Amino acid sequence: MTEAWPDIAGRMRGGTHVLPVRVYFEDTDFGGVVYHANYLKFCERGRSDWLRLLGIHHHRLTDLVFVVRHMTCDFRKPARIDDLLEVETKLVAMAGARIELAQEVRREGETLFAAAVTVALVDGEGRLRRIPLSISASFK
Repeated sequence: MTEAWPDIAGRMRGGTHVLPVRVYFEDTDFGGVVYHANYLKFCERGRSDWLRLLGIHHHRLTDLVFVVRHMTCDFRKPARIDDLLEVETKLVAMAGARIELAQEVRREGETLFAAAVTVALVDGEGRLRRIPLSISASFK
């Protein structure tokens, strides 16, 4: 199946996934700036589309799911309505059931938000599961 919008999941630049995001009215607070929790949503989209471009689809993971275990956030500058942003996602490390990622939300090359994210793979019971070779090979 060929996608009608081939770049809707962003693109890879070297080892970095880049997802374009436009700021809509619904993303902003009463002051007209992006509400802080929406940066987490932008990053979630970035992680999901990074996996998608690597050929790892959430709906195809049988009884397995990636969950955020830990996230450290740095809110640097505000984004505003109609801003065009880029969410960058980079693999930092991988071991066992854990993946460490660095994510940034940028506007015209300037970092507005940065996060260090630890993602874990768990089964349907919430137990940690080692990342299968078929998945870990996609990260290399």
